[in-house]
Amino acid sequence: MSYNGSAIMAMVGKNCVAIAADKRLGQQALTVDMDFEKVFRMTDRAFIGLSGLATDVKTVHDTLRMRVNLYRHREERVIEPKTMAHLVSHMLYERRFGPYYIEPIIAGLDKDNKPFICGTDLIGCLNFPEDFAVTGTASDNLFGICESLWEPDLDPEGLFETVSQALLNAVDRDAMSGWGA
Repeated sequence: MSYNGSAIMAMVGKNCVAIAADKRLGQQALTVDMDFEKVFRMTDRAFIGLSGLATDVKTVHDTLRMRVNLYRHREERVIEPKTMAHLVSHMLYERRFGPYYIEPIIAGLDKDNKPFICGTDLIGCLNFPEDFAVTGTASDNLFGICESLWEPDLDPEGLFETVSQALLNAVDRDAMSGWGA
């Protein structure tokens, strides 16, 4: 899980949600690229952040994009973030004996504008925090910084500032992530 390095976090505010990630792609301590996308827009109101092995990030993103489009055509409606979290969980659990080496974070707003965040492990075990979710090689640093900076009912500007400061400070303390955050 730490071969390519990453730092991804999602945080909840008052009727808003934020998701952020660094953009560094590395091979252990060697930096390969500083513009590697790890957060993907799946719908207008749902995003997913994928940390882990870079090849699996691309594979899971492409597969999930296909499944979200199939859902939209079959159900004739846009997938909700909670439904997408369960879709990701099932997709990962299908591969539990040969798993994708990723840890996704799903963030979005439901149809009632309520913020939703969710994290999973590599076999799809869901975790529904009420404040923030973190993953990647900088997760230990992100946990500490988010616990000290997060406040309930942050407005969008305050949430943006909190997420920005938490991510920048966490990647400064992790050699495997950062550079392009």
